[in-house]
Amino acid sequence: MPLARVKDDLSRYLRLAAEEEIVITRHGKPAGVLIGFESEDDWFEYRLEHHPEFLRRVAEAREAFYQGRGVRLEDLSE
Repeated sequence: MPLARVKDDLSRYLRLAAEEEIVITRHGKPAGVLIGFESEDDWFEYRLEHHPEFLRRVAEAREAFYQGRGVRLEDLSE
């Protein structure tokens, strides 16, 4: 979608972006992506999935698990 069209009707494109990513172009070349969210939960999940500290901790936990230092959920007491 050309940048000029998005700028002219941003509200419309934000609504569309809640269902699918919209690639924004500048001079016919990809320049960015508009991502919408249907709910605050969607926004939270997106932020969590892209948060560097969260991603680092997940990678460390996976490594610990592969090295046999993990704990299975079944082994946790309630």
